[in-house]
Amino acid sequence: MISGFNPADMYGVDHIRRVLTTFPGVFCGIGEFSVYKEFVSSKIAGEKASLTNPALDRILEFAGEVGLIALLHTDIERPFPKMDQPPHLALQTKELFLRHRKTKIIWAHIGLGRVVRPLVQQADAIARALKNPDLDHVYYDISWDEVSKYATESEESAKRVSTIINRHADRFLFGTDCVAPKNRQAMVKVFEGYEKIWKRLTPEARRMVCFENHERLFDQAKKDVRAWEKANLGAG
Repeated sequence: MISGFNPADMYGVDHIRRVLTTFPGVFCGIGEFSVYKEFVSSKIAGEKASLTNPALDRILEFAGEVGLIALLHTDIERPFPKMDQPPHLALQTKELFLRHRKTKIIWAHIGLGRVVRPLVQQADAIARALKNPDLDHVYYDISWDEVSKYATESEESAKRVSTIINRHADRFLFGTDCVAPKNRQAMVKVFEGYEKIWKRLTPEARRMVCFENHERLFDQAKKDVRAWEKANLGAG
């Protein structure tokens, strides 16, 4: 995966192209890169990234042209929102996804984080998105122990999440993604944190979420990017 580019820089797409030119045959995606990420994105030098910045559109458009998977972290809400605050970021995220239907996008952590809790009825909103054919290029990453905390905080939430995953098992991906793990057990703990979900999934759904969806998406991306490199860079 190519990282180290600024999604608020109009030349960010040139960095991605330069990496492909310098290292053909290596990369199949971009990211994880952040637009809104709690208190992290404000530390990036220069203009603050946003979901409406044309630089981000250039990057996602180029990713779609090449066949690169885009692993995007953008929060579904601002930290510590007011109770009556409209879900502006959620709406802008949806509009961004709709503008880039030719790009395979993985939404990291479904927009959740340490201080970014799920929206009210977020599960229903995700269920509607999964049924929308204009969003069938978007995949949902459920990695990170912070996400498992919300998904399994009650039997009701675990049942709701597992029901959605069972119905759309080809659209979800799991990974460990714990911050600064000191040992292997720290990463295994993330997997174990989803036990309420795993036991409710069908064997086929669990296999797809943990293994097969990754293999299908990234194997295809490798083929697509290699073909683009051959056609545009003369790479063998």
